[in-house]
Amino acid sequence: MANFTVDTAHSSIQFEVKHMMVSKVKGQFDSYTATVTAESLDDLTTATFQFSFDVASINTKNTDRDDHLRSVDFFDVEQHPTIEFTSTSITRSGDDYKVTGDLTIKGITNEVTFELEYNGKGTNPWGVEVYGFEGEAKINRENFGLTWNQALETGGVLVGKDIKIKVELEINPQA
Repeated sequence: MANFTVDTAHSSIQFEVKHMMVSKVKGQFDSYTATVTAESLDDLTTATFQFSFDVASINTKNTDRDDHLRSVDFFDVEQHPTIEFTSTSITRSGDDYKVTGDLTIKGITNEVTFELEYNGKGTNPWGVEVYGFEGEAKINRENFGLTWNQALETGGVLVGKDIKIKVELEINPQA
């Protein structure tokens, strides 16, 4: 088994959630670490993914909303400064993978499956082989203790329950 690293300068961890039942709020975590242990990146079925997101780095391009998300109403970063994901199984179908693992938010762990697509590999200007993947999972935020909401006068709620998590990963051998 070899260790690989996710190049955070060329990768992203993003999310989106319905806002007021009519639009979407999108955001990302600007600070995270991620490693992959595998026999080879040509076949991820032997791999283990580990991610740790710095929740304080949440960025929705709105300071007031980001501060609210960091508060006890949502992520409570004082008590729960990170979100963790560790894969437990990976299956393959062609260039597509299902990466299943344990996602922990606010101390609550649930199993989540990411649909991951292999985008290919290339060699960077320094002669290092890099691999590209992108994927998505959908979670119900209430299953992780993120239950704050506000009813709207016109019906519905301010924040949707379902969150799409999107990842774009560039992975290379660990230096």
